[in-house]
Amino acid sequence: MPENKTIQKKSNTKQKIIKVSSTLFSEYGFKATSVRKIASEVGIRESALYNHFKNKEEIFLCVAKEIFSSPFHTNETNIKESALKGKVFLQKFAMQYKLLTFDKNNENMFRLLMIELFQNRELREQFMNEFHNENIKMFSEAFFIMMQNSLIRSADPMMVAYEFISTLFYIRLQITLLRFDSTPTTALSTQFEKHVEFFWESIKV
Repeated sequence: MPENKTIQKKSNTKQKIIKVSSTLFSEYGFKATSVRKIASEVGIRESALYNHFKNKEEIFLCVAKEIFSSPFHTNETNIKESALKGKVFLQKFAMQYKLLTFDKNNENMFRLLMIELFQNRELREQFMNEFHNENIKMFSEAFFIMMQNSLIRSADPMMVAYEFISTLFYIRLQITLLRFDSTPTTALSTQFEKHVEFFWESIKV
């Protein structure tokens, strides 16, 4: 088999392991999900799974990275272009965040990760790097660009980033807690959009 096809097959298998593991973790929890169960659901031997991950913990951290990562990625080459859209840029981020919040599998994993954060130092470090630091960095740069172009009032870009992201995270946590107790969340379904509207009105020039 050509080398590029082998690499592609290995990549596809790894992605399938991540997808299956996310479903199993969210349904049964971390401790109750075994490597044997993951391999069985993927359709490979347990020994074959170790060609992609060294243990269950590594799989879990990989799944967590996808859950905690930014809803969309904006690299340095197009951050200025995106930031110049001002309010539209914030709306796009909030909408992606909302979709993740109401995705059942993502929600279940988010709930599980909130529990595991207090028990796993490596997961805590990953959360700070993948979710907190990366998002704060991205939005600090975006808000700085907006300030330079007189779209919003001058202020500490990092503090503005904190203000924007923290409310989104709280709404997500609130919805997760309510749905855990089977409490309706309809009243909160528009909170993401309302947050952007309120936030933008408070910072625009």
